[in-house]
Amino acid sequence: MRVAGEPELRPTSERIRETLFNWLASVIEGSVCLDLFAGSGALGFEALSRGAARVQFVERSAPVAAALRNSIDTLGAANADIVEGDALDWLRCAGPQAFDIVFLDPPFADDNYEELCRLLEERHWLATDAQVYLEQNRDQSVPALPQGWQINKEKYAGNVRYSLISTANWGSSR
Repeated sequence: MRVAGEPELRPTSERIRETLFNWLASVIEGSVCLDLFAGSGALGFEALSRGAARVQFVERSAPVAAALRNSIDTLGAANADIVEGDALDWLRCAGPQAFDIVFLDPPFADDNYEELCRLLEERHWLATDAQVYLEQNRDQSVPALPQGWQINKEKYAGNVRYSLISTANWGSSR
């Protein structure tokens, strides 16, 4: 898969993806996923390859979004859509949909994790049993999470901390 050259683009490593999708193995099949800050689309495309029903990509960079569209066309991924725009604006303004899994991997410098999590919760972007994957710089503080959310799994790889977070209602319907 071709990746557009952008200075902030930091695709999730294969090692981290393998661990993440092992964590998600029991819930990925048939899930509806949101890949915010999609970048290369590695997380969303991996989800599709493992049986996700649909992936919504959100990417603000026009050249990166164009590369994602090309990848979707090349792969024939009819169950993938791209929104070209700012993730925070999209979460604030678009009509919410219920996502089972959210991949939250913004550029480390953005550091708006708390606001993103708050919007996901308050604007009802999450299915009853949603899980949120959070990737951040190892030196950043873990963001304050909405009430009832908890980190279920967490690991480090180099300068990256990655976590799988269950939302308040996780496990009630699966």
